[in-house]
Amino acid sequence: MKKMFIILLFCLFLFPYTCFCEELIPNAKSGILIEANSGKIIYEKNKDERVSIASLTKMVAQIIIFEEIEKGNISLDDIVTTSHNASSYGGSQIYLEEGEKISVRDLLKGISVASGNDATVAMAEYISGSEEKFVVRMNEVVKRLKLKNTHFVNCTGLDEDNHYSSSYDLSVIARELILNHPQILEFSSIYEDYLRKDTDHPFWLVNTNKLINFYDGADGLKTGHTDNALYCLAGTAKRDNLRLIGIVLGEEDSKVRNREMMSLLDYGFQSIKINCLYKKGSVVDNIKLEFTDNKKIPIVLKDDLCVIEEKVDNKYKYLVNKFKVELPVRVGDRVGSIEVINNNEVIASGDLTVVEDINKIKLLHFLKYSLLNFILGVF
Repeated sequence: MKKMFIILLFCLFLFPYTCFCEELIPNAKSGILIEANSGKIIYEKNKDERVSIASLTKMVAQIIIFEEIEKGNISLDDIVTTSHNASSYGGSQIYLEEGEKISVRDLLKGISVASGNDATVAMAEYISGSEEKFVVRMNEVVKRLKLKNTHFVNCTGLDEDNHYSSSYDLSVIARELILNHPQILEFSSIYEDYLRKDTDHPFWLVNTNKLINFYDGADGLKTGHTDNALYCLAGTAKRDNLRLIGIVLGEEDSKVRNREMMSLLDYGFQSIKINCLYKKGSVVDNIKLEFTDNKKIPIVLKDDLCVIEEKVDNKYKYLVNKFKVELPVRVGDRVGSIEVINNNEVIASGDLTVVEDINKIKLLHFLKYSLLNFILGVF
């Protein structure tokens, strides 16, 4: 996935507004809003409080499933045979029957659209052999992401002691899922579909995340509800190049959950914007490399150079840093960097590369080059 070098910019006067503005999510136990690419926090409420999180747990299961697909260990077309254990799970389900054969693709739909506990357990057993072993791997993901307020006991999010997370940790999990496994959005953005469509028992899927159907730009991500967790939502929406991720936990019902998530997202889209200062491939400067046929070599951005900023006009300065490099140099190699400066502070940076491969010159050209430089008094 293309990565943008991006950082969130808030002017000093914005910080008190962010902290003391009218409560955006008064009914939520906790919540957070972040910009997806940078991970910067736009709004927070009790972000580190440990609470029950219901089926938002399944986002970590989805991370593991996509990792297995991307490694080639499993495929979307693999057929999974449902165990008695998976078929016996209660709560949200797609009503798998013991011995039923179903594809990984359809199980992912069942998890992402209908939040199926049975579908999640079936995938856990398919990947790790048992739910218990799969949960060990889920907690390894927690360690890898350096989350301090998350621990899992099951893969579904059903209420159990010592099973918890926080809104901040869940925003990190959601960001990991979206940025590194963007295929999730193909599943989480489905509003309705069918499982077992060509059988005598078709099952109609309708997304538990209603924002998909009516909020501009919404394409995910995960809902949850249990007696302890109440109503929870990890929501994401993208408008133009700006993607936001919101988490609300402990809402009293689904309508309040949706309303407060929309308040978070509205606040983000109204407050900040993404400003792409230079596009990938833009020529920034030239460098000179000795012993080549190229006297001046253009250096260009490897990726878009963007900043997230308030919706006000800003004027930036640019500082280009050229590295000492050795031949040969290939397209994509870092030969320098560019920094964006606002009010004497670096607010974004990007890598520079060459526009074409640069090789060492041959011996005859080297001798000619050395002689010319000798005549010109270079040596």
